[in-house]
Amino acid sequence: MRAFDYAAAPDLDSALSAIGVGALPLGSSHSARFVAGGTNLIDLMKEDVMQPWRLVDISRLPLAAIEETPEGGLRLGALARNADTAKHPLVRQRYPLLSAAILAGASPQLRNMATNGGNLLQRTRCYYFYDVGVPCNKRAPGSGCPARTGLARQLAILGASQACIATHPSDMCVALAALEARVHVRSPRGNRAIAFADFHRLPGDQPQVDATLEPDELITHIELPARGYARHCAYLKVRERASYAFALVSVAAAFELDGEGRMRHVRLALGGVAHKPWRDLEAEALLEGQAPQAETFERAAEQLLAPAQAYGSPGGPGHNGFKIPLARRAIVRTLEMARDGELTNTGELGAGIFQEQ
Repeated sequence: MRAFDYAAAPDLDSALSAIGVGALPLGSSHSARFVAGGTNLIDLMKEDVMQPWRLVDISRLPLAAIEETPEGGLRLGALARNADTAKHPLVRQRYPLLSAAILAGASPQLRNMATNGGNLLQRTRCYYFYDVGVPCNKRAPGSGCPARTGLARQLAILGASQACIATHPSDMCVALAALEARVHVRSPRGNRAIAFADFHRLPGDQPQVDATLEPDELITHIELPARGYARHCAYLKVRERASYAFALVSVAAAFELDGEGRMRHVRLALGGVAHKPWRDLEAEALLEGQAPQAETFERAAEQLLAPAQAYGSPGGPGHNGFKIPLARRAIVRTLEMARDGELTNTGELGAGIFQEQ
């Protein structure tokens, strides 16, 4: 780990002032950074993947509250711990999809430390990104992307570019994408709100830039809309071991059923398949107003995965090609679970939440 300057911010204005003088262009590994839980940033610093010259500690700022909004939604403080968010009564009762997604991620120890704002900003777990001995356009722009023809098992099948096929690792963010959350940020220039669909970005020719957040902007809270899909939602995570593993494919599905049993306000998001949580509005439109049947679910899955492409070479062309049929089956299964009121693939968490309502 490289030497760095440390500043503990007593208030929000001090934090913004401390980061402003050290903010470098977006994507720079040397830029000053905010730190709270540090569950991803500190690991990256130990590996020399990120080398910020200054850390601004924001852990003491009053940004941990979880409270209702005047519009009937929920405000999640950026410094609220993931564990506290998942178990909060209002989250469990109104947004069980979010609770299930958070509990599917990391480990209890990490969830106890990780913050909501930090979860949005965690970096990819691509092998090449973490290995400073090999090229990586995300870590060192212009150096190349060996993952495209190398070990790509965990990597993207949607939205990739010639420069990068990394995936975003968060479970929480997949649920937030499906719930159409908004991210509120503050900088010396004032406040702004970012639609969740616009917060993360695809790699394009700047894979080092993960989000549309400016270098001197701080996430203050995440806003959930009033519609929480408490009855018909599900989160399915497919991974290589039962816990403490990142998704090969994850799916968040949510909809309401009208008086005739047809789907309304359908939301469908995928994780583990792209540089950002993946939504396809055309796929969702195929489900809108339809009966929740397997044939309809399969058509939506085909639409969503139509542009999918395999990458990597070990074991033959398309090292991660298995993700395409895996995602197709996962989408259908998750929509069936949401229809039947099963929040997770075990059904246990969903049953517990619904009993509390």
